[in-house]
Amino acid sequence: MRHDLHRAWRLWLIAVAATLCYGCAIPQTYSSIQHRALTLQPQDLERHGLAFITPSTVTGQEEEKQAVALTFSEVLKQKRPEIPVMTLSQTLSAVNRAGIEESYKLMFADYRDTGLFKLDSLQNVSRATGLRYLGQLKLSGFSQGSDGRLGVFGLRVFSTKVARLRLFFQIWDSSDGSVAWEGLDELEYAEDTAMERTVTLKKVIDKAASDLVDRLPSGLPVQPDMTVRP
Repeated sequence: MRHDLHRAWRLWLIAVAATLCYGCAIPQTYSSIQHRALTLQPQDLERHGLAFITPSTVTGQEEEKQAVALTFSEVLKQKRPEIPVMTLSQTLSAVNRAGIEESYKLMFADYRDTGLFKLDSLQNVSRATGLRYLGQLKLSGFSQGSDGRLGVFGLRVFSTKVARLRLFFQIWDSSDGSVAWEGLDELEYAEDTAMERTVTLKKVIDKAASDLVDRLPSGLPVQPDMTVRP
């Protein structure tokens, strides 16, 4: 009887500790953001629109390209609804309809070798989409893991799930082949949880996209950053 009571007491303490830790856990983000407007001016995107082209990655996660572009474009449309935006899938469909898929493929072959998109290739995509500016994302770093853990009576109650992301975003002007704007977000996202799930790529892309979109030139007042940081 005494053993059963002791065991029940331990389980109750563990449950209480887990509930308190879970309830008080507030995700923490640490961002290092760099950006610069080269030729992009306020209202340019509103007037001429932005079409997303295929992202690149050096993380070995080639299958994530579509997800990265989809998540980023959805954040942009939500935060800047006044900008005409064409998602990656819409861009690819326009490229196919225009019959310029080979030119599009060669455009990225050149980019891998030189870091440049040729002017005629950019203009082909612009004509196909009807939009002047082309947005390209580069996922140059992404990792997930756990840092530390809290236990009660030798049993794990919760751990800190961490994801780190390095995302680069360039906007190309198809009228002259120049880079009109670029930004880089190096982000660490930490979340205390009793669950075994990891921090998803979508969650950190959402945050990085929000950070970068907030820095785009706009004719509207810049919204203050309300992120809580320690």
